Amino acid sequence: MALADFDLVLFGGGGDLAMRKLLPAMYARDRAKDLPPGARIICVGRHGWSRDEFLTEINQNSKRHIAAANFDPRLWEAFCARIDYLSLDANDAATYQPLVDMVRKDSAITSVFYLATPPSLFARICHNLSACGLAAPNSRVVLEKPLGRDLASARQIIADVGSVFAESQIYRIDHYLGKEAVQNLLALRFGNVLFEPLWRREWISDVQITIAEELGVGNRMDYYETSGALRDMLQNHLLQLLCIVAMEPPVSVTPDAVRDEKLKVLRSLKRFTPATLAQNVIRGQYRAGHVEGIAVPSYRHEPDAKPESRTETYVAVKAEIDTWRWAGVPFYLRTGKRMADQLAEIVVRFKTVPHSIFTQGTGPALPNCLVIRLQPDEGLQLNLMAKTPGDGMRLKPVELELDFRETFKMPRMEAYERLLLDVLRGQLTLFMRSDELEAAWEWVEPILNYWEQQETEPLPYASGTWGPAAASALIGRDGLQWREESLPEM
Repeated sequence: MALADFDLVLFGGGGDLAMRKLLPAMYARDRAKDLPPGARIICVGRHGWSRDEFLTEINQNSKRHIAAANFDPRLWEAFCARIDYLSLDANDAATYQPLVDMVRKDSAITSVFYLATPPSLFARICHNLSACGLAAPNSRVVLEKPLGRDLASARQIIADVGSVFAESQIYRIDHYLGKEAVQNLLALRFGNVLFEPLWRREWISDVQITIAEELGVGNRMDYYETSGALRDMLQNHLLQLLCIVAMEPPVSVTPDAVRDEKLKVLRSLKRFTPATLAQNVIRGQYRAGHVEGIAVPSYRHEPDAKPESRTETYVAVKAEIDTWRWAGVPFYLRTGKRMADQLAEIVVRFKTVPHSIFTQGTGPALPNCLVIRLQPDEGLQLNLMAKTPGDGMRLKPVELELDFRETFKMPRMEAYERLLLDVLRGQLTLFMRSDELEAAWEWVEPILNYWEQQETEPLPYASGTWGPAAASALIGRDGLQWREESLPEM
């Protein structure tokens, strides 16, 4: 689908997200000839840079995030020709006049306002755009997380932005939904007949969803101290992945058909009580340790950290879905910083065979697992038991693997590339609707309230490990193990 001309206005255009992700993503799409000749990118920020000074910033801070194999000096120069820069105060509508003059007033040209800013600015920016006449029927607004700190603030953002833009104009972005492996999970489930008869409580033992990071907080302490792992990762990324795994087949891939089914999952999540919270939610905070052989400090000794901080850098949750398909199947969600590996994956573990007929020299039969890898390498893996060559019926775990990079010999789009194209095309399927956002916060908020009422601190775990021992106990109570704990030694 060819794109029409557009003006993409990046609020926070000089910030980390724009430099590291958004501008490289737009360059990649320009290099692939997806952008029309008249497409323009207007970066808006607080710095009083001239256009030439801003282009110097891009060359220093954005170009290095483009793989050398994909960089072409001639194409980069042509891409930079699309870019302009404006300095304004996002809170002051009187400073918006240069933006008003620059954005084209043509109903055939789409105006996209990407708010890569703190959420405290969302309402003011939207109201100022409206006051200046820029919130037109052909305009769209993109909201970056965090979309609130709790249910009340999320509802306030929904109301404030919704008073200016219609729901069909609002794109709440979650970059995990733009990953190729997530798209292929939809294809795997709803494009094949193989798994649907097995995709239910009769055959699935448990589901594990993990997003683990080796990195610490780095220079994001100001943000992270007010967020923590629960708000930063679980409320959005992990719950969205859970929805893709657990949703019923939609009638089509149109936006509302898919989002209706995801909403049903969120509303079916079993609500926590204080008693079940204590048993089913683990929070941790990393201490000093070693990651890839390098000594790293504890969270409380990171730059600008509070010595007595109780902010969680790790969270593990046992969730349950009260539906006919999933009743009794535990969903284990976990995320953490300074973990043993950089990893994002979904593990669907099937039940073991009811009776093994193979006994000679064979250990216990391992359950079949479907592993959907999101990072670092996107792909699918199916774990099976197979006979080893030679005399006797000795079984051994084997893997059937689909590596997307090796299988599809074609350029791969990064998540932000796909999502930005969808915004420009007006395709809402991969973006959260307001009722999805509310439902996610309704489920998460009791956890936040419980932690605020407790005097206990997050459980410590050494950097370079898989988190607190209590997380292993959480899943161990059900006679299960996290995937890395259950893999056979080779």
